[in-house]
Amino acid sequence: MTASGHPTSATGPLPADTTEDVRARRPAMAVLPIGSFEQHGAFLPLTTDTVIACTIAREVAAGRPVQVLPPLTVSCSHEHADWPGTVSISARTLHAVVTDIADSLHRSGIDTLILINGHGGNYVLRNVVQESAGRGVRMALFPGSADWDAARTRAGVETPSHTDMHAGEVETSILLYAHPELVKEGYESADCVADDRKQLLTLGMSAYTESGVIGRPSLASARKGRELLAGLTEAFGEYAALFGDRAAADA
Repeated sequence: MTASGHPTSATGPLPADTTEDVRARRPAMAVLPIGSFEQHGAFLPLTTDTVIACTIAREVAAGRPVQVLPPLTVSCSHEHADWPGTVSISARTLHAVVTDIADSLHRSGIDTLILINGHGGNYVLRNVVQESAGRGVRMALFPGSADWDAARTRAGVETPSHTDMHAGEVETSILLYAHPELVKEGYESADCVADDRKQLLTLGMSAYTESGVIGRPSLASARKGRELLAGLTEAFGEYAALFGDRAAADA
């Protein structure tokens, strides 16, 4: 079950709306979950970032006239290439796909797109949002660093954000709450701290961790996961208000 009580599969259900459902709801905003397919140590699945992005998207869209799109499940995970199972696409491909989706939404009458990003390595999404000005579709990237910081404080997360980089306290907590069936044994003893990783983009993750973990998953809990999602849902209200106010002004 998700935090809002909806049954889910490993990556959450694909949207079940019919075209008439969308017509009746008349959404002015869409949310696009963007995950990855990359290693998350021995205890979290390759789909972790996708699962988290889908979970956040469902929670922030609940009760709002928002169209939730199916997730992008493969993205820019090149720094994880040394681990079996990891699959990536290029930044230019991700840029093109997201831009094409935004253009298609615009043609169907939806002019606001929020990118729910679950993978920190998708740097190009900042450029996609930056370039959206003047294209007819207003975009935002969520959660931002300030949104995560507020949610981490609310949840009582102990690991600093720089230390909690990958398969650590935050990611493990969210899955322990929303999808505990996906968390395997071993996270309690999988801590790995690697704060000095200046050459990460050049050398990749394997230069700093043998397990694939960088963070302290031992500190994770379902309670923290619940509060993290609640904090992000609260933070999303600012985005909804911003675009709602702009839509009213444009009308």
